[in-house]
Amino acid sequence: MTTQTTRTFTPIETQAELDALFERSPLEPVVIFKHSPTCGTSAQAYDELASYLSGPDSTEVHLLDVLRSRTLSQALAARAKVRHESPQLLVLQGGAVRWHGSHWNVTADAVRAAVVGD
Repeated sequence: MTTQTTRTFTPIETQAELDALFERSPLEPVVIFKHSPTCGTSAQAYDELASYLSGPDSTEVHLLDVLRSRTLSQALAARAKVRHESPQLLVLQGGAVRWHGSHWNVTADAVRAAVVGD
């Protein structure tokens, strides 16, 4: 009998957690999803990433709630040198943004391709 592990989003709630993700990015791709729980487009992107997380080869997805953590969201935009949007997905590698997309570009297929480097 095979058991499937259910992955969930990992929340980012502090500057220290965000800093740790940038520090980890030289070792492996880091996926950050900026999500607004009151936005329909963001809800669609959330569903896409939940689908991605249910796959066998998914990378951990870190979730930043832009309404609860506005200051942290702004800090991420400044550090990543990417204009803030929501929903927005950033893939970090080597301490910098390797890929980013927003709105309808946040899909399971897009994150898969960004993580493997297509």
